[in-house]
Amino acid sequence: MELLSGRRDHFRVTPDAFRRMAFAAVCVLAITIISGAAVRLSGSGLGCTTWPDCTSTSVVAPLRFHAWVEFGNRLINAAATIASIGILVAALLRRPRRTDLTRLSAAMVGGLAAEVVVGGIVVLSKLNPLLVSIHFLLGLAFLAVAVVLHERAKLPDGAGGATPMVGRRQIALARTAIGALTVVASLGTVVTSTGPHGGAPGTPRYHFSLHTVAQIHGTSVEIFLAITLVMVWSLSRSGAPPQVMRRSFVMLLALGAQAAVGYAQYFAGDPVGVVAIHIAGASLLVIATVRHYLGLWCYPVVSPASSVAPIAPAGAGAGIRS
Repeated sequence: MELLSGRRDHFRVTPDAFRRMAFAAVCVLAITIISGAAVRLSGSGLGCTTWPDCTSTSVVAPLRFHAWVEFGNRLINAAATIASIGILVAALLRRPRRTDLTRLSAAMVGGLAAEVVVGGIVVLSKLNPLLVSIHFLLGLAFLAVAVVLHERAKLPDGAGGATPMVGRRQIALARTAIGALTVVASLGTVVTSTGPHGGAPGTPRYHFSLHTVAQIHGTSVEIFLAITLVMVWSLSRSGAPPQVMRRSFVMLLALGAQAAVGYAQYFAGDPVGVVAIHIAGASLLVIATVRHYLGLWCYPVVSPASSVAPIAPAGAGAGIRS
């Protein structure tokens, strides 16, 4: 299907094309989080000493490894910002136009613009650990927005209000799991900003015991895992639909793998490669958790004749459709 189909003097974005663009946005935002981690783990956080220029005399990075790692991350973030603007334009050109997709697309533009500004302040502050933590958490938050946009884009036009496919207890557990994920991610940034990978030699760090903050973070992961296990058990006992169970198992698998990598990282002494896998896993866990929650709802589709068609689950299916 064509991305844009021309009609006289204007363009029209098809629903299928918009869905693909939303999926691409999820992928791009996950890549920006990983590229940002590469900057920190390679010690390239101050490879470009100023912002928005790379150095006081040049916008482009000089031919040095650390400078180009940092400058490359800036280029990826700039591309992500341009892509988010493209998503907003596509939402405005989509036919039929949908208010929910337009608002989510606008939120992505505003959020990513804020992310770029915070990234610049991080550099100017010489990698202040609190700002680095905020920068990472903002990245995860806007990745979650992109996931919501993609899931909403998969809904057929004319879908009505959300109807839960599970009981109140299961929905409460899913919301508690999202809260637990927020706590886990926040504590993870404290561990990172206390540990050895500061982004550049001599950067400020939190003056906490790495052993203590890692234990607190690990305990929060165990609580998150316990909540998820109870949630999956409750869904199974309540006879949740197959698509809901599939997403719950994907979430549980992502969390279990992330916990295993985290413990391996701790006992191995924070090797760079394992830390990189752990950060990539955080992005995947956010995607899996948000998709699971959204998959608990379905939307009645109203036909043009005002009759209610069979209820279509939000993003039903085993995997992410591009």
